[in-house]
Formats: sequence, structure tokens, C-alpha cells
Amino acid sequence: MHDDTELPSEGHADVRVVAATPEVARRVAEVVRRCFAATEQRSYPAGPEGGTLLRLSVDTTRPAGPARTWLESSDSASGERSPEDGPRRDEP
Repeated sequence: MHDDTELPSEGHADVRVVAATPEVARRVAEVVRRCFAATEQRSYPAGPEGGTLLRLSVDTTRPAGPARTWLESSDSASGERSPEDGPRRDEP
């Protein structure tokens, strides 16, 4: 870990996306934002070869959409699946 990097507060995560194009980085950030509350993304050049570095912070204590469903079902000790979870990989 770099000295200039602070740890995020409890329940939060800093996400870094490195992609060849800004559009690809934005698409990945959109998926993350659909699952968790997130700050506005910040993007930077990734390096001398090109590409995009995108950073955002997410609040994992406030899941939304697919993450909420997944987190709720993963907390279940009974192993039952809700219909919203969709089929397992081994199910048709």
C-alpha cells in the first residue's frame, strides 16, 4: 500500500478501473453503481501508453439491485434461493 493512500472507512471500498478506453471504464463503473451506492467517478489518463484510470468510492453498507439480492441470499443459513436470484450456473 502506498503511503499517500488512506484506508476507506468501515463499509466502504475504493474501486479502481483501468481500461483501454474511457467508454469501457464507464461501463464497468455503471455496473458497480447499480450494485452499490457510489460517489461520482473520477477519471485520469492511465499512463503514457494511453488508456483510462477511473476511480470511485462505494458504500457497501447500502447495496442496491443485484447486490442486495445476492447479499440477502448469501446471508441465509438455509441455503434457499429466492426467485429473484435466477438460476444457478448448474441449472438450465
